[in-house]
Amino acid sequence: MGYEALSSWKKVVSLYAVYTLLYMQYSNKDIWNVSYPILLALLAQNVINVTDTAFLGHVGEVELGASAMGGLLYICIFTVAFGFSTGAQIMIARRNGEGRFRDVGPVMMQGCLFLFATAAVLFGLSQWSMPTVVRMLISSDNIYDATCEFLQWRMFGFFFSFVNVMFRALYVGITRTKVLTINAIIMAVVNVFLDYALIFGHFGLPEMGLKGAAIASVMAEAASFLFGVIYTWLYVDLKKYGLNRWPQWDSALLGRILSISCFTMVQYFISMATWFVFFMAVERLGQRELAIANIIRSIYIVLLIPVQALSTAANTLVSNLIGAGGVDGVMRLMKRITKVSLGIVVVCVLLTVFFPKMFLSIYTNEAALLSESVPSLYVIGVAMLVAAAANIYFNGISGTGNTQAALWLESGTLVVYGIYVFWVGWWLQAPVAVCFTTEIVYYALLFFSSLIYLKKAKWQNKKI
Repeated sequence: MGYEALSSWKKVVSLYAVYTLLYMQYSNKDIWNVSYPILLALLAQNVINVTDTAFLGHVGEVELGASAMGGLLYICIFTVAFGFSTGAQIMIARRNGEGRFRDVGPVMMQGCLFLFATAAVLFGLSQWSMPTVVRMLISSDNIYDATCEFLQWRMFGFFFSFVNVMFRALYVGITRTKVLTINAIIMAVVNVFLDYALIFGHFGLPEMGLKGAAIASVMAEAASFLFGVIYTWLYVDLKKYGLNRWPQWDSALLGRILSISCFTMVQYFISMATWFVFFMAVERLGQRELAIANIIRSIYIVLLIPVQALSTAANTLVSNLIGAGGVDGVMRLMKRITKVSLGIVVVCVLLTVFFPKMFLSIYTNEAALLSESVPSLYVIGVAMLVAAAANIYFNGISGTGNTQAALWLESGTLVVYGIYVFWVGWWLQAPVAVCFTTEIVYYALLFFSSLIYLKKAKWQNKKI
């Protein structure tokens, strides 16, 4: 009887917690409190991309194009790690919501071991096959040579970036996101300083151009890794989260993580691969068109950072909410986050419409390149409005633990996206601005398919 009474009391407490989560905790203010550190972290992290593009834009179009193609190829491989960490993050958030804090650490540790081993394998494969792969993807000899030089050094970043994503998964999963901001600022400062020093040869360092940009990025990722280790050791309750035990290989736990993350790994890889196909199509239009596309991509990524931050918050808050028994509040939560996302994006879009050259002049001073880039900037402004809602609902699906469904939804969307890219880019060889309408098509399809799934499918009782 005592046990039954205790169980009943726990149910009452749990119901009260759910009520608090639904009606008190997840106000717009609280959503923002979780999101803004992620936003700042993403902003600082993307300084790497912005800085590389901005500095190399003043070096030459070949270097700018090579950094775009090499950077995208690097990210395509990196998505394997990021997809795995997203699955791990979902599991960490669920355990955190359930109050099973000591089960968080083993997920984190197992993820680090798996991703470091994966980094070593992929690094070896990339060094062996990189020239052949790049030759198949790039038609211009100049851009091919420069891209190979860039990747030869950039691939060393795998050993740091693959493990870094597990620190991100840990802190997002337990909703301690402010540390991500500090980490990202450190990474951004290191990258900006070394980019300036190594690309142009300042502070007594050699002028290395494109190679310098690659080395600077690797060193920034190394600094991020070092900070993650030190901060976790000093400021996290290691015993509470089960991080005080020496990591051991656990095939059963790894299998459970992979049962969730394998779908996100494939999903992210396919998504980036089709994005790479877009740039392959643009590269065949010419060096000038590739330079425009890289500049617009850089601006696009930065302007989408608030949406990405809120999407990440939606993912972890949905998982925490379900773990606490608040499945009935999931749709209300996503609707609320979407309103915040749209409000921020409208402001960003208005800035691009009224002050386009303010953004573009960061990357180039060439008048012709500036003018030719403006139409593409307007197109991505429209895409952002759709993305503001699409990303929230789609990441909400992953937050429920239904990563397989998320994979199928995005795969279907990417099939249409790929056909459209082939049509406008390869077949019609349309201007860059027309090519960027692919983003509108992609996010529109993603939004409607996600909304239909959340309203019609049975996702409420997914166990992870």
